[in-house]
Amino acid sequence: MIGLGIARSAIGALARLSGKSGLMVLIYHRVLPEPDPMLPDVPDAAMFAVQMEVISRYFRVAPLRQALDELQQGRLPAPTVAVTFDDGYADNLEVALPVLQRFDVPATVFVAPGFLDGGLMFNDAITEIFRQAPAGLFDLQAFGLGSWQLDDWAGRRSAANKVTLQIKYQTLDERQSLIARLAQYAGASLPDSLMLSSEQLRQLNQSELIDIGAHTVNHPILARLDDVAAEAEIRASKAQLEHLLGESVELFAYPNGKPGNDYLPQHVAQVQRAGFRYALSTSEGVARNRNALFEVPRLGSWDRTPMRFLARMCLLLAR
Repeated sequence: MIGLGIARSAIGALARLSGKSGLMVLIYHRVLPEPDPMLPDVPDAAMFAVQMEVISRYFRVAPLRQALDELQQGRLPAPTVAVTFDDGYADNLEVALPVLQRFDVPATVFVAPGFLDGGLMFNDAITEIFRQAPAGLFDLQAFGLGSWQLDDWAGRRSAANKVTLQIKYQTLDERQSLIARLAQYAGASLPDSLMLSSEQLRQLNQSELIDIGAHTVNHPILARLDDVAAEAEIRASKAQLEHLLGESVELFAYPNGKPGNDYLPQHVAQVQRAGFRYALSTSEGVARNRNALFEVPRLGSWDRTPMRFLARMCLLLAR
């Protein structure tokens, strides 16, 4: 324990003394009440609590909008961390918020309002289909998706991940149709309460620690839409959330978020025209450039130990 404490102090000193100002924006999606064998890289409440303790202990933690204002104005203290969640899962309210409150950590939740009130993201549907499919050979050749041996959790996870990648860039209609057929074929019952309800979203927004941002309406890959449809998704997400919450929504996160692959320069311009102040990608990095505030990078949160989590943040900060 003493060695661990010394190591933590040393890495904390590196973060404070690296001499480089920067904003590290952490990206989460879900926080589970307990570990899930189908989702080993998704933090549960205990792991999330450790990570929130780490950032609150070693870094300055600030609301995202405040930190981006400071970055834009060239007065960001070093180093600063902001926490974000994408998509709008119910466990952001039920599991994550109590932890955020315990450590007084603010967060921004980017919501795709098309999934409120019973919606289901396609990747979550695939996870549930492979969780519930019968053991043994799961033959999906009739769907153009290969055959999969489902003998253990590792096999189910691997198959679900690979099938998710295969259909990730299909259109929304194609994915929805395929999911319905796969669920019926597997005999899977798909959940209808993974995402926030409208009332839960309002409840989440009432917390002084939470800011709500937009994430398109239906979480499409913007680069796969024509310009009219893409702009409609961006503008409608802002309008729908503002109607639900009765306040301005000024922050945006690109679905999937890889520049040049998931969104293109014209989508950055569309977000600006829609009236957003800032927008976030999923490119890994530390935000330092005040001229790139519509493509703010973020950091994943998949580290399994607090030391690795802290060390990765410090190494990125020191670049």
